[in-house]
Amino acid sequence: MDTQKEIAGILLDIGAVKVSMDPPFTWASGIKSPVYCDNRKLISYPKERKVVIKAFAEMLRASGINPEYIGGTATAAIPWASFLAYEMDLPMIYIRPEKKEHGAGKQVEGFLPAGKRVLILEDLISTGGSSVNAAQAVQKECQGVVSDIFAIVTWEIEEGKKTFADAGLKLTTLTNFSSIIGLALERGVITKEEWDKILEFKKDPRAWGAKL
Repeated sequence: MDTQKEIAGILLDIGAVKVSMDPPFTWASGIKSPVYCDNRKLISYPKERKVVIKAFAEMLRASGINPEYIGGTATAAIPWASFLAYEMDLPMIYIRPEKKEHGAGKQVEGFLPAGKRVLILEDLISTGGSSVNAAQAVQKECQGVVSDIFAIVTWEIEEGKKTFADAGLKLTTLTNFSSIIGLALERGVITKEEWDKILEFKKDPRAWGAKL
């Protein structure tokens, strides 16, 4: 089994993927979606968690990036950055959505010397805004070097692809919308009618939500 299908299968097995047309889910980006993927559930399943970390490590070794630090976006990707940093014997940082309004007022937590190469981990990518925000925080606050983002899942939204391209960042993921929804249909988790509506959503997510 290929990695994309294996990870998609794990997400379906643990009930991380949910479908609801009425009412739909609302993502952090404000997009209304018939599909929701709760990757946070993965941290509670040790066997499945190990599969994901192994896949991340193999993807990293094959990438040739050779990061000096692993960074995780708060809060969902902090565990994954921790697991991968431990697996690869690398130091770690994490990045808040915005600077703290108290204490040291930092957005990047941990110790990151200037000029270090940082690989940022995300759990799920939709529009890509939080990933770019995290990368820019590392670049501006710590003068870190960020070229790549790794994530468990991407919804393969065109808006997200443009966001990464405009920011000069490369996104690599373990699985994606097509693999998850395709396997869900194959397994009978969703109906053909639901499949058709989900594909309609994927063509233009913001327009789909506006019709509701």
